[in-house]
Amino acid sequence: MAVPNYTYLKLKMPGPNDVIMVKSTYEHAHDCDVECIEYAEALVEAETLIVNLDRLGDEAPDSKRRAETFEPTKAVKLVSVDPIGSNDRALRISATLDSK
Repeated sequence: MAVPNYTYLKLKMPGPNDVIMVKSTYEHAHDCDVECIEYAEALVEAETLIVNLDRLGDEAPDSKRRAETFEPTKAVKLVSVDPIGSNDRALRISATLDSK
């Protein structure tokens, strides 16, 4: 039952004893408009970010792929970590690197 008047920036509504009138200034109205615009822009940016994150999630690499299935593209050689031990504990290094 409120009646807004945007020309005079007043809001009138019936009260228990008389009409209740709420007044504002043009500066306050301008500040509210700027705040609403900034909020709307932030919402649009957040929605765009969510859409972009969803796209990135769809482009994520296959989670079934593991490190054990990694195949090096260049020649590698095994260097034993324990010189006395077997090749059970060996590192793979590039074939062009020195073993020391």
